[in-house]
Amino acid sequence: MARVLALVPDLLFGSRVQGSLAAAGDDVELIDDVPRLRERLSAPDEPRPDVLVVDLTDAQLDGASLHESLVANDLLDAIKTLAFYSHVDVDTGARAREAGFDLVVPRSRMAREGAQLVARLAGDG
Repeated sequence: MARVLALVPDLLFGSRVQGSLAAAGDDVELIDDVPRLRERLSAPDEPRPDVLVVDLTDAQLDGASLHESLVANDLLDAIKTLAFYSHVDVDTGARAREAGFDLVVPRSRMAREGAQLVARLAGDG
């Protein structure tokens, strides 16, 4: 069981991610924007997530820059990162890998195997 923080602005897909991870026993907190993500990761009284999931399909989000900024500000200390992108946007996936996300997968794979991917990153699978 992992504690997961998920930045997924798409409410419908976010609910799908939350549902599949919760069904696998994970504790999932959905966040829909970057300022709230930063606030949550900076909160000293909040439990640290084991895994951060980031939706790179949002046109307003530069996932690579976000990851680099979170690392630079020590907000990802010991948190594994999983990002998903649209399969037609190969450049976004490549940039996310280069930026240092632990695992980058197409959105379809996240939909099918999200719980297994999180378990693998959290060391449970």
